[in-house]
Amino acid sequence: MSDAPKSAPVRPSSTTDHSLTIGDRTVRYTATAEWQPLFQREKPVAEMFHVSYLVESTEPAQRPLTFVFNGGPGAASAYLHMGALGPKRIAFGPNGSLPKPPVKLVDNAESWLSFTDLVFIDPIGTGFSRSFTPEHSPANNAENVEKSSEKSSSEPDKPKETEFWEVERDLNALGEFIQRFLSRRKRWLSPVFIAGESYGGFRVARLARKLQQDFGVGLSGAILISPALEFSFLDSNDYNLTAWATLLPSFAASAAYHGRAQWAGEPGDLQAHRTAAEQFARKTLIPMLALGDTMPSEERQAAFQQLAGLIGLPVTLVEQQAGRINIERFARELLRDQQRIVGLYDASVTAIDPFPDRLTYQGIDPTLDGLDRLFTGAINSHLRDTLGVETDLTYQLLNLETFKAWKYDLRGDFKQGFIGSVDDLRVGMTLNPHMRVYITHGFFDLVTPYFASNHLADLMKLDPDIRPNLSLKHFPGGHMFYTWDESRQQWFKEMQALYAKAIAY
Repeated sequence: MSDAPKSAPVRPSSTTDHSLTIGDRTVRYTATAEWQPLFQREKPVAEMFHVSYLVESTEPAQRPLTFVFNGGPGAASAYLHMGALGPKRIAFGPNGSLPKPPVKLVDNAESWLSFTDLVFIDPIGTGFSRSFTPEHSPANNAENVEKSSEKSSSEPDKPKETEFWEVERDLNALGEFIQRFLSRRKRWLSPVFIAGESYGGFRVARLARKLQQDFGVGLSGAILISPALEFSFLDSNDYNLTAWATLLPSFAASAAYHGRAQWAGEPGDLQAHRTAAEQFARKTLIPMLALGDTMPSEERQAAFQQLAGLIGLPVTLVEQQAGRINIERFARELLRDQQRIVGLYDASVTAIDPFPDRLTYQGIDPTLDGLDRLFTGAINSHLRDTLGVETDLTYQLLNLETFKAWKYDLRGDFKQGFIGSVDDLRVGMTLNPHMRVYITHGFFDLVTPYFASNHLADLMKLDPDIRPNLSLKHFPGGHMFYTWDESRQQWFKEMQALYAKAIAY
């Protein structure tokens, strides 16, 4: 770019040509893995690693272009890259079960390259993205540690990336990256979409406003995948009513999946059971929690009985918890008689409880922790072997330092002590009444439950003219529902239709 300092150090990129068969089509594309510098006051401060897949086209500027990132905070884009959207994906079992090692990669017949070019972005501190100071060249950026004779030898070095581990700085870095990418690739006239998972969904909601308002990037669509939209919904305590209610339908769906629920409708009708749980959450659970000790004991006991049947737990446990069941307790207790636990990110997945006799659950999460070996192997093989990336850097799949150090200080932009993103999404939709917004979850995800997004959508008070631009669709599976073959295939068709509507004139 002409406005970027010529002295900005950049690592060498790798460009390779490939083809992929999707349906009856052969898609030919160019993959480029590279680092793009970020600047502050005309000085390079970081380099953001990304992989772009651009399909051969006679009119490339008219092809949709989608920027993709994950969440955490601290997660690289490898989950969506190698799990659902990219040209290669990990081969899971039909219902998302974890295969034995080594990881196997297959051509992805549901790759979004069918209808959009793709750019997978690793935020600073994840993947191969790093901060640097001008005196450090990229060649030794990974190996050198900043020296300071004034520092005590006992004081641990802080990662240079901490500057970017804050809500606004992170969003601005993504905005700068997207803006510069559009300029470098001459894609300002392309239909632009953004897609993010989990905290990445929070990013998408915030960027729906910021990209258009602060960076001049018009959006054709925003896709939020298993998003965390309002952080108050993640805080389950004695004084929060909504968090408990929005969890309930996911508990009910999971209990029914494992055959532990008392069916609200015909046995095996998961949709009817979820609907009953949603109605109970709004019409019975929230009023019961709000009334507290003033609720007549007979009514409270009847509510406890109904709740226990919906979520497959003993009524004595529901009574003991006064109707407030957190995700760890549910994961431990649902199949405790079998010495099994269910996953927090996908409660359809079970694992042996390593400490069945201990009072509280102290094991690992079989869904999140069990995925590391798959995605670490897949992304390293794909980048280094298939795309030809040469670097000694370690690919940070999920950087826990980032997660622990993340700052949510927005200089007063809090809602009763919690950070949120729905207001920004609402503003973004009114700034651009043509932008399509799609929110999707897995029914068995306990961490970012689907009913939280449903509930928020019902409270957004969108103008009737733009309300049809917001779609919500959920699928069997967990946080990464796309590891289920049928769910991924259905979602692919949904996305094909969404993109066609978004770019139609």
